[in-house]
Amino acid sequence: MSKRLILGIIGALVLLIAWWGFHHRESSDQSGSTRAAGASARRGGFGAAGPVPVVAGTVEQKDMPIYLDGLGTVQAFNTVTVHSRVDGQLEQVLFSEGQNVKAGDLLAVVDPRPFQAALDQAVAKKAQDEAQLANAKVVLERNTDLLKKKVIAAQDFDASKYSADSLQAAVQADQAAIENARTQLDYTQIKSPIEGRTGVRLVDVGNIIHASDQTGMVVITQMHPISVVFTLPEQNLQEILNQGGANGGLKVLALDRGNTGTLDEGTLAVVDNEIDPATGTVKLKATFPNDELKLWPGKFVNARLILTTRKDATVISSSVVQRGPQGTYAYLIKPDKTVEMRPIKVAQTEGNLALVDEGLKPGEQVVVDGQYKLQPGVHVELTTPQPSQQPRPVHVGHSTQKMVRSGTP
Repeated sequence: MSKRLILGIIGALVLLIAWWGFHHRESSDQSGSTRAAGASARRGGFGAAGPVPVVAGTVEQKDMPIYLDGLGTVQAFNTVTVHSRVDGQLEQVLFSEGQNVKAGDLLAVVDPRPFQAALDQAVAKKAQDEAQLANAKVVLERNTDLLKKKVIAAQDFDASKYSADSLQAAVQADQAAIENARTQLDYTQIKSPIEGRTGVRLVDVGNIIHASDQTGMVVITQMHPISVVFTLPEQNLQEILNQGGANGGLKVLALDRGNTGTLDEGTLAVVDNEIDPATGTVKLKATFPNDELKLWPGKFVNARLILTTRKDATVISSSVVQRGPQGTYAYLIKPDKTVEMRPIKVAQTEGNLALVDEGLKPGEQVVVDGQYKLQPGVHVELTTPQPSQQPRPVHVGHSTQKMVRSGTP
């Protein structure tokens, strides 16, 4: 093969390689541009994908109550274990377990016959001593006349006088014995000392019961009004005192364990006079009417103390609040339909509402849903939320609110 032919073949190969490299690089650049555009679209950038659809809301202004939450225990206003005050056989039980009773209602009867006999005996003894006293008074009156006539000695007169006085004292003692016997007879009728609800019967009819029995017959618990004892961190004490909590009267809500429903509404009664050094908490006691008997002694509830109500507060939907490394923020929708990342300070959240101290003003538009697609400066398109996305209405100041104050457990 000639030298000229060999050089021609080599030249053709070089041109072919150069042409292939040029077209391969152009294809790669176009593919990279396509991938970058797709990534930009996925990040929500404005371009071929268009504005990012979001749900918008308006910063509102309304009154918001300020709460402090604590874990509480329901305690009966009064609890009494009913005992018999005399020994004897239990003859009747006149209450049903779980029955509501009033003070003075008859609960049970102990066999009264031995006590009736003791009363009758005391009455008879008094009648006997009264007869002797009457005779002693007649003798004393006679001896008084005889002493004036100097018929009897003074010693005889004194003896008759002392006998009459002694019988007078005996009659008084008999009267006291009658009162005691009558009291013992009354004790055979066991009555409720308070108004409340009976528990499980602890003694059955026919048993011999004693005043010294430890178990008693039944426990009666006063259900309404009723108390809730709860604790709050010691750093909240000054806020409570500033609102007059030391004098009571602040409103308290009793919520169920899930904070989803209000069991009853009451008032603060007592702020304890010391702080527990072991837990750093202060104990408070609230009183509830408990008309519907939703509070039961020993039950754990969430106690919510209303400190005050903030007038014309700045309020947003709780879904607006976002959290990042620098703290809480919200996406503000500007007039040109771009978003701005606005730092905010949230005082507390309640249900679907958040109370904002700093960062937003009433009337401004914020993003309620769709924040995960956003970056500062991105254009947005306002859309209507789906029914499942619409927040539940919350009535500010209503008893079913759920509010957690910032910084409280």
